[in-house]
Amino acid sequence: MSNPFYKNNGPFKLSDVLNILNIKDSNLNSDKEIKDIKDLNTSTETDITFFHSKKYKDIAKNTKASFCITNQSLKTELPNNCIPLVVENVLIAVSKLTAEFYPDAINDKFDESASNIEKTTHEGKVKHGKNVLVGENITIGLNCSIGHNTIIEKNVFIGNNCSIGSNTVIRNTIIKNNVNILDNCVIGKHGFGFFPKNNQNLRYPHIGIVLIEENCEIGCGSTIDRGSMSNTLIGRNTYLDNQIHIAHNVKIGENSIIAGQVGIAGSSTIGKNVKIGGQAGISGHLKIGNNVEIGGGSGVIKDIPDNTKVMGYPAKKIRDFLRENK
Repeated sequence: MSNPFYKNNGPFKLSDVLNILNIKDSNLNSDKEIKDIKDLNTSTETDITFFHSKKYKDIAKNTKASFCITNQSLKTELPNNCIPLVVENVLIAVSKLTAEFYPDAINDKFDESASNIEKTTHEGKVKHGKNVLVGENITIGLNCSIGHNTIIEKNVFIGNNCSIGSNTVIRNTIIKNNVNILDNCVIGKHGFGFFPKNNQNLRYPHIGIVLIEENCEIGCGSTIDRGSMSNTLIGRNTYLDNQIHIAHNVKIGENSIIAGQVGIAGSSTIGKNVKIGGQAGISGHLKIGNNVEIGGGSGVIKDIPDNTKVMGYPAKKIRDFLRENK
């Protein structure tokens, strides 16, 4: 599931796609239709995908997409069913094409549809504080509460028995049952995605959502960015402390505990039953295994296997860290 809230302007003929990407190839069937742009995992034969790093070569070999935006050095890693479309800069090309499919996903302007909850059908069904605004396409379950000065912008689903704190902004988010979101959070906004080009910064559309599963708690002042191409996921029964940043496409497994001021960069995957100490930082595109413990203040710059305890910068096995720092 990508973002169920953004309108897809596809399908596009392959000739249109080639024109957008400035690719000239007369051997391709230019009338073939492409319905969507998706990541390597979720693409089907009617989609186009992208492949920009050797880190994803095992996934690329199994993609179902008919076309893939990639570079010269990676094109041989694709399966026979997937035709490579070679460009100089993969991510800039993907940004340009995604903007054609989903033009509304580039920027996050304030939600003009939002109005005072007392003037909507939610009045009388939701316990709320003062100055609460809600937008269009909002679902709020039973026995929920919303604090003062909070804005539930368009395209949000909130399950039963949820508590949303004061001064919080939420959009493009699915929140399941029994979730507590504390004060001053920002959830579902555009992530930090742009590429320098010709002395300008090209914004990357974020077409994913935030999905928060059952029985989670999100601490005060935390920010959770929606996904760029896939979704940002907080697994069930996971607790986030205050002032945590979860970047776009991050996946956090169930039963995890993350202490204050932790930052997790984009597209990293955190396993189940993971504990992360305060002020730790995790670089992007990493895989942190199940039952991992990361000490406070650590800097994680490479994958961590299951059942490992690490600490320090760069993070290493805790026994090695303690031995080196006696």
